[in-house]
Amino acid sequence: MSKVKHGANIFDISDIYGFNKDELMDFSSNINPFGSSEKGKNNIIKNIDLVSVYPDVEYKKLKNSISEYCNVSMNNIVLGAGATELISSFISTLNPENSLLISPAYSEYERELNKINSKLDKYMLKDDLNFNVNLSDLIKIIKDNNYKLVVICNPNNPTGQAFTKQEIEEILKSTNSFIMIDETYVEFTDTNIYSSTSLVDSYENLFVIRGTSKFFSTPGIRLGYGLTSNKFIQNKISEKVDLWNINIFASLMGEVMFQDIDYINTNIEFIKKERDYLKEELSKIDDLTVYGSKGNFILCKIWSKKLTAKELYEKLIEHKIIIRDASSFDNLDEYFFRICTLKHEENKFLIKKLREIFIP
Repeated sequence: MSKVKHGANIFDISDIYGFNKDELMDFSSNINPFGSSEKGKNNIIKNIDLVSVYPDVEYKKLKNSISEYCNVSMNNIVLGAGATELISSFISTLNPENSLLISPAYSEYERELNKINSKLDKYMLKDDLNFNVNLSDLIKIIKDNNYKLVVICNPNNPTGQAFTKQEIEEILKSTNSFIMIDETYVEFTDTNIYSSTSLVDSYENLFVIRGTSKFFSTPGIRLGYGLTSNKFIQNKISEKVDLWNINIFASLMGEVMFQDIDYINTNIEFIKKERDYLKEELSKIDDLTVYGSKGNFILCKIWSKKLTAKELYEKLIEHKIIIRDASSFDNLDEYFFRICTLKHEENKFLIKKLREIFIP
């Protein structure tokens, strides 16, 4: 069983430390700090009376919006109440006797694979290789072991490493494995290069999962979607989920926000600018090794071992700053921590406090 824990619970932290939760700067959650689409929220407000109406059981408008956004056929979309529900539904449907997980990774993959007693191996991303993957080596391992399922978080959380679409297609062409790709963080980078959604219509052994919690800053609506052209998988997942599993407000939000091009482009630009700022400033602190990232987060290592990530967490929480102690992830020791990008003033404040800790 994976030892990975999920991010901070700001309600618990508020109670423990006596802080107002609105004062906390949560660098651990990876949620877009610039908020959700105004157009999407306005679509809910102007249709608030639909609270008394059942959603369209086929979700035609929502699926059409996703189809255009992801460049995939409407017929190849399955909906879920968040990405995690789709991870569970897909893995239990495929029921792979053996599987390979690119690790470190989100704990739910391993949890769900253990539930079905899949023989699980891990392809470890390594610190000394900057967490990069040798594609030929990976393909050889997949073929030699004839894995039924390969699980990839792309970009990887927590390392920030990412496969290009061309690399994913090479894996699909070169192996007989089913590839599950969790693209929770791909919208924070160049989707033309790193997203595999446009491959879905052409490869039946591909299942791409996306959620809306992180990039679209809407964890409260619980909306996720899976993309696959495999009809067996589609039908079996549809049998598992409840009728009207997407509430009408999640549907209304999705119908509009996936088409809100100004919101999407502006947020990509803002996040990239702040991520670049953080990486540059963090790299000026000699005690830290800072890794490149295609997500909205950055993994760091306290190579000097002046203090552990847990000790750093405790020092920063005094200033109402929450970071992610990454030592619970596979293959990361007690000196790794992860931060996400927040707004510029918050990012500046984090850098200020880190400099005070490491450069007194």
